[in-house]
Amino acid sequence: MFVDSHCHLDFPELADDLPNILSSMADNRVGHALVVAVSKPEWGRILEMVAPHDALYASVGVHPDYKDTPEPTVEELVQAAQSPKVIAIGETGLDYYRGSEPFDWQRERFRVHIRASRECGLPLIIHTRSAAEDTLRIMEEEGAHEPGGVMHCFTESWEVAERAMELNFYISFSGIVTFRNAVELQEIARRVPLDRMLIETDAPYLAPVPYRGKRNDPSKVRHVAEKIADLRGIPVAEVEERTTANFFELFSKAEPAPSL
Repeated sequence: MFVDSHCHLDFPELADDLPNILSSMADNRVGHALVVAVSKPEWGRILEMVAPHDALYASVGVHPDYKDTPEPTVEELVQAAQSPKVIAIGETGLDYYRGSEPFDWQRERFRVHIRASRECGLPLIIHTRSAAEDTLRIMEEEGAHEPGGVMHCFTESWEVAERAMELNFYISFSGIVTFRNAVELQEIARRVPLDRMLIETDAPYLAPVPYRGKRNDPSKVRHVAEKIADLRGIPVAEVEERTTANFFELFSKAEPAPSL
């Protein structure tokens, strides 16, 4: 069984096609997917989506790149995390790719998420783009190692991966690792210990080869596992088993579906 540790099934490209997506997941032995929130107004909608399905879980958080959106408080995040289907806080982090300083609002939002994560004991889902040094600094200052979490859709350097793992974080690879020009990332995928690795789609985006440029969905996460297995010269079953075990170790509030 594979697990997609990060997707956005509530996005318009996917939300109206959920029955077909769940069927395709089953056909491709993808047993679970974590539906990750990016803004506060959608938390309720995501929880309604995942509630009837043993295969789906949710997070609560506000993406760092969303400026004009309601800010969450620590109390709101902790309260929302009480839902049995919420297994993580995020996605959160820093994204300096667009815009320019001051990014104080991003840094404060990130701190709020880490504080909520520590209070409720759920792991963090961290997004970082063009902001690795500040991301790691704030993680250290706020004690993010206590709940731990995952560096999602990892595209940073090996040095950043090492520091994140030292802070009790997993490294998650998306379809980017299958791209021909992702040479540096492929080398990192060879080096990250299997017991610190997750796989994801970030659907509906970043579809892996051979679907690059098309709509992505959780059923395609197996192609990420197959590429990592090829890079490491090991059976895909080894990547499958280890990354699935890692998912349930990190997101310990989640439980495998009864049929799996």
